[in-house]
Amino acid sequence: MNLKFIVAAIAILALPVSAQAQKPAAAKATNADAQKVVKMISADKAKTQTYCDMAKLGEQIDAADQKKDTKTVEALSKKMDEMSAKLGPEYVALMDGTQDLDQNSKVGKDIGTTLEGLDKLCAK
Repeated sequence: MNLKFIVAAIAILALPVSAQAQKPAAAKATNADAQKVVKMISADKAKTQTYCDMAKLGEQIDAADQKKDTKTVEALSKKMDEMSAKLGPEYVALMDGTQDLDQNSKVGKDIGTTLEGLDKLCAK
């Protein structure tokens, strides 16, 4: 499972929600935030399953986007938004905080490496 894809898909999906909410800019995510989220999700089987289901949805969104199927992308994106809320406010805040983060920066790479721990749970 490609972590960068999942983070990018979730960030893309969060943009419409963020734009509608008109919230102030989210705090920048840190690796400590990511570690907290990984620990929280991996300790809860239901949250782990939700995360893995979201990863599968992300792949479906990517396939629909490649086909320029905007209706499917929108429907799956809405479903993913609903599922991300089930992972808790910490997860949502982490994803919001990674939107403007350069994935090639040290912090971006550290967060990516930390989140790979969740992807490994889905491979089981």
